[in-house]
Amino acid sequence: MKLYDKIFPPRVIELPNGKQIFKYRSRAPLAVLVLLFLTVLSVKVTGFNMNVLVRRIGEFFVILREMFPPNWSYLSQIWQPLFDTIKMSLLGSVIGSVLVIPFSMLASTNIIHNRIVVSAMRLILSIIRTLPTLVTALIATYVFGLGTLAGTTAIAIFTFAYIGKILYEEIETVDMGSFEAMEAMGATKTRAFVSSIIPQVLPSYLSNCLFCFEGNVRYASILGYVGAGGLGLILNEKIGWREYSSVGMILVVLFVTVFIIETISRAARKRLV
Repeated sequence: MKLYDKIFPPRVIELPNGKQIFKYRSRAPLAVLVLLFLTVLSVKVTGFNMNVLVRRIGEFFVILREMFPPNWSYLSQIWQPLFDTIKMSLLGSVIGSVLVIPFSMLASTNIIHNRIVVSAMRLILSIIRTLPTLVTALIATYVFGLGTLAGTTAIAIFTFAYIGKILYEEIETVDMGSFEAMEAMGATKTRAFVSSIIPQVLPSYLSNCLFCFEGNVRYASILGYVGAGGLGLILNEKIGWREYSSVGMILVVLFVTVFIIETISRAARKRLV
């Protein structure tokens, strides 16, 4: 930004008392130019074509019209995959949220003062977080076979990384007075952490876990595309057979389920905060 100030030097304002104030020019025009350049570059790299988008966007609504009215006779075959999806989401969320607690503790700079340990824990969480859930589920199907176990594992790994980052950032903002006092009385770091840090972060931790569970229900519904069970399995099948009315029924059930879960979760989070 120093180069920008040289090209566009600040305006000098003389005050009545003889002092000078330097009023720097806004950097907004530079930010707009950079954003415009990156937008043009991304259009060229991705091959985006507005004409094709305008010409073909109507086909999207053609498929939507074929989904409704939904095929109500297919509803009876949706319940079991739906329950599988909810079970995968719930179990994966619980496992990932619980297992990450010690890792978040080791990744917190105010608890662990060894930079090597902190950096290693954060690197592990970052690497896991970069793995797409579908890729993780695909790998899990090779390890555990087709079925809900692979989906549960993929969701647990995603939750582990997602909650882990949020948790160690929250731990670093707590009041350390009680933690240091317990250490001074001879308590171990683990004991001091459980007694003084966890009560402070517990409400926000549970709130984030509930929020993650909401998202996991949606993510789990597409894991069937790689054989991880749940709604995604029949969703992929019906889209492949172009039975769009059955696809519409699946989406309606999924929407109602997610809405109910989000409503309950929102009410629970209000009581926690």
